[in-house]
Formats: sequence, structure tokens, C-alpha cells
Amino acid sequence: QVRLVESGGGLVQAGESLRLACAASGSIFAINAMDWYRQAPGKQRELVGSSTGSGTFAYADPVKGRFTIHRDNAKNTVYLQMDSLIPEDTAVYYCNVDILVEGDYMFTNFWGQGTQVTVST
Repeated sequence: QVRLVESGGGLVQAGESLRLACAASGSIFAINAMDWYRQAPGKQRELVGSSTGSGTFAYADPVKGRFTIHRDNAKNTVYLQMDSLIPEDTAVYYCNVDILVEGDYMFTNFWGQGTQVTVST
């Protein structure tokens, strides 16, 4: 089976940086999109940034210029580098990955377990 494990969340002060990681493991034949979402208390989950297998990246307006997605395709891992953090970035961050499981014919969407990011003033 396939598993996504996130790491790297924590408590930081405004202006500081954090790097989140999401590692996929298991019976993986191929990976396409590797995206990051976040959900703040009382709000809907929102897309933070997306990346495709062909190397295209896109970011939500609130994080443009501050957040960067990196992919290590050899390790089936996606990173979210978050710089110049502000209190409004406080949320649970989730990775979302499209994976072609060995033996399957279609990509399946998987979610990470989520990691808490808290930015204090």
C-alpha cells in the first residue's frame, strides 16, 4: 500500500522560516502532482501551492514570493519551504499527491496526515 508521512511543522515567530516535508512510500509506480494545502481554524482547506511531474509550479496569491515547493523525485518527497512567515500562515498543512500504485491503471489521490504550523507575533 501507499503511505504519505509529513514532517517539519512547529511553532515559530513572525518573520522566521520553516520547511515541511512529505515523503511517499510503498508500492509506487509513478507520481504526478504533489501539492500542499492548509486549513486554518474555522476555515475551509485551501490550496497553497502545486507542482506537476513535468516541473510546473504554481502558488496561491497569499504565499507568492514567500513559499517555494521543491521536489525530490528520486526520494518521492515534496518539500514546502516557507519564508517570512506571518501569523495568518497558522494552519494545519497537508500534502496531496497523485500516485499510480503498482498494478493499478489510474492515478489515486492521497493525503498526508497533516502537520501543525503556528506563527506567533
